[in-house]
Amino acid sequence: RSAPEETPRRAPGPGGTPPDARPGRTPATPGGTTPADGCGRPVPAGAAAHLADVVARAGRRLLVVLDAPEEMPPELAHRLAPWTTATAAWLQATGTRLVVAARPEYWEGAGALYPPEALHTPARSARRLPPALPLADLDAAEAETARARLGIPADAVREADARHPLTLHLLAGIRAAEVTSGRPGRDEVFAAHLDLLCLRTAVRIAAACADAGGARVHGPGVKRLAARVAGRVHEAARRALGPGQGQLDRASFEELFPWRTGWASAVLTEGLLVPAGPGYRFAHEELSDWIQAGHLDVPTALGLLVHGPAEPGLPVPRHRIGPVLEALRRLAPDRLRGELTGLVHRLNRFTEEPERAGPDRAWWAARLLRETLLRAPDARPHLPVLHALAEHVARAGPGEFGGWFWNRLRLPEPDRLDLLRRLLPADPAEAVPGDRYLDAAARRLARDPRRAQPLFCAWFTDGRRLRGRPGATVATAAQALLHTHRGLAVDDLTEALVAAAHPRADELLAVLAEEEPSALCRAVDRWAHDERPGRRVAAATYGQATAPHVRTPADRELLRHAARALLARPADATLHGSALAILLRDPQVRGRYLPDALACFRDPASGSRLPAEALVAALPVLPDPDEVFAALRARADGEVVRALAALTTPGLARRAAELVREHLARCPGDAPHAAFFVDRRLDQGPAAASVVRPLVLDLLFGAPAGVRAELAVVLAAPGGAASHPLRGELADTLLREEADPDVLDVFLGAVAAGTTGRPQNRTRELLRRTGRQLLRAPGGPAVFERRTVELARTEPAFGALVARWLATAEAEAAALLGPSARRTVETLSRAAVDVT
Repeated sequence: RSAPEETPRRAPGPGGTPPDARPGRTPATPGGTTPADGCGRPVPAGAAAHLADVVARAGRRLLVVLDAPEEMPPELAHRLAPWTTATAAWLQATGTRLVVAARPEYWEGAGALYPPEALHTPARSARRLPPALPLADLDAAEAETARARLGIPADAVREADARHPLTLHLLAGIRAAEVTSGRPGRDEVFAAHLDLLCLRTAVRIAAACADAGGARVHGPGVKRLAARVAGRVHEAARRALGPGQGQLDRASFEELFPWRTGWASAVLTEGLLVPAGPGYRFAHEELSDWIQAGHLDVPTALGLLVHGPAEPGLPVPRHRIGPVLEALRRLAPDRLRGELTGLVHRLNRFTEEPERAGPDRAWWAARLLRETLLRAPDARPHLPVLHALAEHVARAGPGEFGGWFWNRLRLPEPDRLDLLRRLLPADPAEAVPGDRYLDAAARRLARDPRRAQPLFCAWFTDGRRLRGRPGATVATAAQALLHTHRGLAVDDLTEALVAAAHPRADELLAVLAEEEPSALCRAVDRWAHDERPGRRVAAATYGQATAPHVRTPADRELLRHAARALLARPADATLHGSALAILLRDPQVRGRYLPDALACFRDPASGSRLPAEALVAALPVLPDPDEVFAALRARADGEVVRALAALTTPGLARRAAELVREHLARCPGDAPHAAFFVDRRLDQGPAAASVVRPLVLDLLFGAPAGVRAELAVVLAAPGGAASHPLRGELADTLLREEADPDVLDVFLGAVAAGTTGRPQNRTRELLRRTGRQLLRAPGGPAVFERRTVELARTEPAFGALVARWLATAEAEAAALLGPSARRTVETLSRAAVDVT
């Protein structure tokens, strides 16, 4: 049950009583109704308020416990809203506190009727309900204490039900009757308790009969009488399922358990049934559900509640879900799977045709499905149902099946995480953090990272997009989760990633090499000594990636040990270059291994390729760089040119620029690599000007058009802030000197691509100057018109800028663009959103 406590938020007066509940005041009872005592007899008007006043005079506050309010007659339930409003006002006025003990289904609606400030919010409130304290099974310590007090040995009850309060309570009574064999579960305890009460009732009936002068009943006769009692109890349960809504009316009670023969007294004395309002109910709600479920026809019930047409009259109260859930639990697995699948199909139909659903039918379908799956001791047989439900959620949204639901299912972790993977794209864009499927997945990872990490790596192949997160996919979400929670088990994470053998795993390992170098050093050392060839390849790869980020002697020692282990294997000759690259980063052994590294670099045909960046990284700390530069010059290629961009020491940087110039003269096809070199050096700021300016000017004035075109892309790009002065100066030089339309065409394309990365005035200036330069070149005007229109179409920001230029500088634009081109740009601008 849920047990919310309403606590007034008013400032207390003397004695802890709110000001308007001080002695002397006699507020009216809630809603102006006449209160009644426990037997239904009217209580004088104002008695409740008078009692609250008496308690207040004693310096206390009256506490009222309202148990099982859902058992009120259905007619009264429809007057709940005004009653609740009046009750809240009365509680506030008198300083009275109210504890409501109710089923969650009742409190779901009734709790929402109270003012939010009137409800007490416990530290661990019930999920998806107005503030309430959930009363669940006992925890391990509580269960142990309860068993000890009740005299129940630890092994006397089935483990699955060893924390169930009612099971323990009833079992204690059974054991007191000296029935102690076996290790029963909940069902067996309920059945035995019912048999015991029926037997005791039969004994009382027999005794009453004897006292009245009838024949005495002994032995087998009592057993036969107990069987008759049980039969009438089950008939009472069957009748309670119908119009009684769980209650047996007085006429039916007296028909089944006549007063004149002592049956009624015996049944009530033994507590099989208890008075409730105008009728009778079973003493324990859960036992009542259990008994009634045996008489419930599931297809008929589901037809009434979910599948069939709406019936006239009052709807079935939602708190009557108990017998239906119990009846579903008893179905054979195949039949239960069929009924649950039918509920999923009905939810799909309600989504497609909401007018046919109604709030009650949709509620019953979702709640029966949810609670049945949650109560299953093993949800694996229901995986087909869960897959169908996941598809429904993807179409209709989470509803009753948020991330918490999937985390509470009793499933093996691979099955659970596979379901969460299917559900991840269904996370609403506006979902509150904490309620998303992404958060549910994160909780599984945090709960058992070693077990979950390999399962999350399996998500790397899922490219489905996530709602509300541009560019995000299930695969990138898995990467982000593993990265965020890497600290929980980082060594296990490296093993899971290397075992995944997926590009996204490689990306994450590369990030870990920078952010968690110690963990990667440990991993590289393990992999280098592994007998699996794939692990040794990983050691070579990630040893190189980690080496630049190592800061501690212990980590360097691990990498050194790993590299030497790789070198010690002749069969791994292809990995020796990587091992030497690792050792070149180690100041303790760099000099010793440099000759071997140079020999390896000069002879790539040997199958062991040493990366050029490893030699370049060693240059600043070598006493004599000549031998290394000679090796780089001898094997110069695109890789070498790109690696040289990392040199920032003035003397080494000049030698690097000279090497690039010489290489381009021999191999102009490597111009893209030279452009990369220039771009990297430009972004290093003014310190690089003395090296970059002469190199670029030489190339702009003397290199082939293909080389100049690659440089044009770099010079027209926005670049980093540090590069703006020199990049702009060199771009101006190109626009002043370049006459080849193809080079200017490429320059204009780069200008358009970088529109959003630079000030609009600068882009407009580059556009004008490119146009003027093209006007002077043979065929240039046609190139400018064609490319401007093309780029306005493919680059919306550039198109909007050109349109504004046409509008604000009409004469200038008309001198560079013909009428047709201007009209096309204006048409495009009207059809597109101005994104600048």
